[in-house]
Amino acid sequence: MRYLPHSDTDRASMLATIGAAEVDSLFADVPDSAHLKGPIEGLPRVQSEIEVERHMSALANRNTGTSAAVSFLGGGAYRHHVPAAVDHLIQRGEFLTSYTPYQPEISQGTLQMLFEFQTMVTMLTGMEVANASMYDGSTAAAEAMSMACRVTGRNKSIISGGVHGHYRDILATQAKWTTQEAVLAPVDAQDTEDLTSLIDANTACVMVQNPSSFGHLRDLTKLAEACHAKGALLVVIVTEIVSLGLLASPGSMGADIVVAEGQSLGNPLGFGGPYVGLFATREKYMRQMPGRLCGETVDANGKRGFVLTLSTREQHIRREKATSNICTNAGLCALAFTIHLSLLGEQGLKKLALLNHAKAVQTAEKLEAAGLRVINMGFFNEFTVDLGKPAAALVDKLAEKKILAGVPASRLYPEAKEVENLLIIAATELTTEADIYQLAEVLK
Repeated sequence: MRYLPHSDTDRASMLATIGAAEVDSLFADVPDSAHLKGPIEGLPRVQSEIEVERHMSALANRNTGTSAAVSFLGGGAYRHHVPAAVDHLIQRGEFLTSYTPYQPEISQGTLQMLFEFQTMVTMLTGMEVANASMYDGSTAAAEAMSMACRVTGRNKSIISGGVHGHYRDILATQAKWTTQEAVLAPVDAQDTEDLTSLIDANTACVMVQNPSSFGHLRDLTKLAEACHAKGALLVVIVTEIVSLGLLASPGSMGADIVVAEGQSLGNPLGFGGPYVGLFATREKYMRQMPGRLCGETVDANGKRGFVLTLSTREQHIRREKATSNICTNAGLCALAFTIHLSLLGEQGLKKLALLNHAKAVQTAEKLEAAGLRVINMGFFNEFTVDLGKPAAALVDKLAEKKILAGVPASRLYPEAKEVENLLIIAATELTTEADIYQLAEVLK
């Protein structure tokens, strides 16, 4: 290939060094049925740049974005206003083109931003230390499960039935291919589960989401006490980070590890990413935390400076002793998060959270007046409605009318037949009274 600089001699030398007879030997674990036997059918051999652009644009236009429809989508990804200043600042060349700040003496701007990001995450979560971001909330949850096992020397994690279905899938996959065990509690749409009875001497952690995937709010204090009484950790998952502008922090309720999806601040929906994972813990567990951490120090002249510290990752000197093999941090998304939260400030975040809650209350009241049943006793900006008929088919029908009514619970929990009629609805500061009226009318 003309884009690869290696000669035939170079390639032969590398293969000899690793003891492989040919390049195909490197793919011996890929089943033969997965190998291409020829060109991909339907894909043209050659197209001009203009033709490719037109084709890709046509594919993109088949998507229905939230800006082109009435949207009540939530389920772990939320539509919020992103100030214009955020996009303007993250596209500055100093930020946009920078990668890993391996040389602190020329990376002070990036390192300071990550330090401020970590500080904000600890304040939001009520914890003592945070890392310099992870890929997203779901994979951060998997890292938290592994960390809990390292800290406790145990291998069993109990996963609440209120944890997002995709997060549960990722946790189960993580456990399947390691020595860990993920115990998935039954799906809990009604907020009636008792996780304390499942904790035993081999439990490394209990993982619970607040607000739950169905929108329920929980006081986790007693669950934290039950975990600690048996030597287990409490891991709290937050998929809507704006909620922490209004709700009690996980740390104040006794959490040992907090993971969250930070997409709601500074980052658009983007059809699934890129997003930014938040990870915070107690200081005593800091050396077991995955990823990297930025620290504050002073230089030879006594001036304040920043460095990467505790980068216990596989590409650093730790190698096989690393706490994680995560290869990078979501730096640009973390920057967007930091700028947005800086613009809001503490009072601005509280006002944003209150506005989100008010919009959700208004939506719920309108739907109940239309004869629908909201199953939640309390919620933040997301709640669940029982439609009395399968939600997925109705959502598909309304999407054709440019109304994104919410997320069918069956999409997140396909294995749970009891949630087939449930629709998870989210309202944010971008939800208008006209949107609410239209949703209530079509559902009625």
